[in-house]
Amino acid sequence: MRTVIQRVLSASVAIGGKTKSAIGPGLLVLVGIGHKDDREDIAYLVKKIAGLRIFDDEAGVMNRSILQTGGDIIVVSQFTLMAATKKGNRPAYVAAAGHEKAIPLYEGFCQALSEAIGKQVGTGTFGADMQVSLINDGPVTICMDSKNKE
Repeated sequence: MRTVIQRVLSASVAIGGKTKSAIGPGLLVLVGIGHKDDREDIAYLVKKIAGLRIFDDEAGVMNRSILQTGGDIIVVSQFTLMAATKKGNRPAYVAAAGHEKAIPLYEGFCQALSEAIGKQVGTGTFGADMQVSLINDGPVTICMDSKNKE
């Protein structure tokens, strides 16, 4: 699983001009799911995201997690995170899992993240054409790949 985590002042997801989810301060998490991903990838990323210290403390140092700030999270599925760009100019998405595998893992990821932070995370709709709006705070943007643990 690949994620892009953005610290935001606000974020929202709309589908067909109608807002599906909206949050104030917190995290926007874009998630791509690959063929080899499973529940272990979910557990790894949920633990890392919930504990990620990217929010300022009283001294202005990034030393607090979403758990400590009480912020909200929106999770948006994004198969394009699995793009292979090594050859040519057209990205290949062969590493992205198909709907039959990706939907249960996406839903499991959202559920596990909700449990980890003690509140429901906002979501988009898997496979929908979504419009994602955000005000990035910082900006702070972190990429994580459960298969490439750096």
